[in-house]
Amino acid sequence: MLVEDIFSRDPLYVEDSTYLTKARQLIRDNHVRGLPVVDSRGQVLGVITSQDVLRITSTKSNVTVSGFMVNVPTVTGDTVVLDAARIMLEEKSNLLPVVESQEDKTLRGVITIIDIFKHLDISKVPKKQIGEIMSTKVVTARLDEPVTKVWDRMVERDFTGLPMVRDEKPMGIITRFDILKRGWARISKESETRPVERMQLPAEKLMSSPLYSLGPTASVAEAIELMLKHDVGRVSVVEEGRIMGIVDRSDLIKCYLGE
Repeated sequence: MLVEDIFSRDPLYVEDSTYLTKARQLIRDNHVRGLPVVDSRGQVLGVITSQDVLRITSTKSNVTVSGFMVNVPTVTGDTVVLDAARIMLEEKSNLLPVVESQEDKTLRGVITIIDIFKHLDISKVPKKQIGEIMSTKVVTARLDEPVTKVWDRMVERDFTGLPMVRDEKPMGIITRFDILKRGWARISKESETRPVERMQLPAEKLMSSPLYSLGPTASVAEAIELMLKHDVGRVSVVEEGRIMGIVDRSDLIKCYLGE
């Protein structure tokens, strides 16, 4: 399968001169992981991601995308999908711009890790249990923790979401988009400008539930099917009421590729 077969055409994008506040609004309102950044001629310069948006520490409205975008490789329509997947894993990127050619960087569209995930051939998934591939270094957040502290942890560790627990029992999850869609795109560096009561808002108020989970003996194929069914980016691995690990799309794609 080639990128041409599955990439998203006519994507949202921004120019490098676009105000960061506008990019943040597009990411929040359209629930996308990131946006290609182009110059005035439509040539791809890089991408800006929801993680980049979380790093915003200025309230100035004249800050532009150019200082926050990151460089990522581009692919073309004739790139093999699994090769694009390997590039994403290597670059730790959730999307790649699709361009006309490696000489002509005119934006055609994007291919995302979700596009690839949706087109995995379940019949070719390795017969492994998720307990074999899960990440065991689980970072969680308590329901009563201030959003500010949870945000700092998320940005520092470059996590897209954190399971929320009460007395080590999983209760839900808080994600970047839970924060973004409620307008909490700037927190940690501006505490002196925010009312104390808002700074202490418990993370529970922004939590999503339920927390989708499976046992460690569940198959990789089961995890893929569960995540596709509920359109979620990760599954918690729970045993005897406690979170033992996390499996996300990247873990499953890496397993699919045999890496």
